[in-house]
Amino acid sequence: MKCKFYILALFLGLSFSAVAQSRSDQPQKLVKYYPNPATSVINFDFQRNYNKNYSLMIFNFMGKKVYELKNTPPSININLSDFVRGLFVFQIRDQNGAVIESGKFQVTK
Repeated sequence: MKCKFYILALFLGLSFSAVAQSRSDQPQKLVKYYPNPATSVINFDFQRNYNKNYSLMIFNFMGKKVYELKNTPPSININLSDFVRGLFVFQIRDQNGAVIESGKFQVTK
């Protein structure tokens, strides 16, 4: 019984250290978005490698584009009064249309 406990403890220790290591190896995000969940506004702030040719697209959970902003400024404040309650996916695209970052946020009302 003691042997099983030590094997389990060793396995869990290795698992947690692998998770912690993989998180520290992840590159820094291009954009910070907050608050999440959001009620009336959501903010997007570029953290690094800002380029005015980026575009921001927001899709509802069904995949329909509900918002688009081309030639983004370094800080964006979006009023959510026309957004329904639910989950939304955003994409930051470069001038060639390639997705360089994406994420999701929730709107609660």
